[in-house]
Amino acid sequence: MTRVIDLECYAPASLSDPDYHAIERGRPDTPFPEPLERPEGYGFANYQHVFRGTSSESDDGGMEKLVADMDRAGIEAGLLVGTRNSSIAQVHRDHPGRFLTLAVLDPRDGMRAVRELERLVREDGAMGIRVNPLYTCVPANDRRYYPLYAKCVELDVPVRIYTSMNYANDRPYDLGHPRYIDDVAIDFPELRIIAGLSGWPWVADMVGLLRRHPNLYCDTAAHRPRHFATAGSGWEQFLQFGNTLLQDKIMVGLSRALMGLSFEDLIAEYENLPLKDSVIEKWLYHNAARFFRIG
Repeated sequence: MTRVIDLECYAPASLSDPDYHAIERGRPDTPFPEPLERPEGYGFANYQHVFRGTSSESDDGGMEKLVADMDRAGIEAGLLVGTRNSSIAQVHRDHPGRFLTLAVLDPRDGMRAVRELERLVREDGAMGIRVNPLYTCVPANDRRYYPLYAKCVELDVPVRIYTSMNYANDRPYDLGHPRYIDDVAIDFPELRIIAGLSGWPWVADMVGLLRRHPNLYCDTAAHRPRHFATAGSGWEQFLQFGNTLLQDKIMVGLSRALMGLSFEDLIAEYENLPLKDSVIEKWLYHNAARFFRIG
């Protein structure tokens, strides 16, 4: 059976705050006490128009079903997204070695966030932080993140940064442009960085930065695997370099709940890409195992 490490494994609803999506997908600025109703299809609601037939809701069935599904598909570990910081310790107690966890902290909390990051890593088993400019509207190179990046270097844990165009039409489309990561990697050369979602449509920029910075990697989350080989999709350069010079830098994010497909179907689509067998194994497992120092 193929060995897999999934870099975007959605947490079951039982681990998510009921207001999780409402908070992070709300108005991007300071809300008024009595905000007016927003236009239909505005903001994150636009995703339903762009990605018809898909869902971003967490899988049902709880952790037992998730682990059983992972076992059946040969997924040895998954980066759990959509869970609260307060659930991290319990996840590791209940499923030791099975899930990778990243804390989510507000860069505007300054040193309080830095101290909380250290506590989460040392006491609860968090394995780094997740930076999502799509929700905070604060680009990754904003200096308010820098104390958190410095603490990640000190603790020797990575950061995963949202790196892609967004379709929430109430905020700038390029909050996740790869150029912001360039500044971070220049200022923190020791920081291990994952460019989550691989930077589409700025694929040439992403490829260049992956070549430029030794500690920069990427994952393929939120993209249908078969379309990496679809002519005209914009992924041609990514696939070419991913099969050659960047073969050790790419990790997969299956994003099962977003795709509406089974783990097995998504893995099969990766296995059918025009990649060398040894490269497919690296994408699916070995690169992530090395990056997260598994085994």
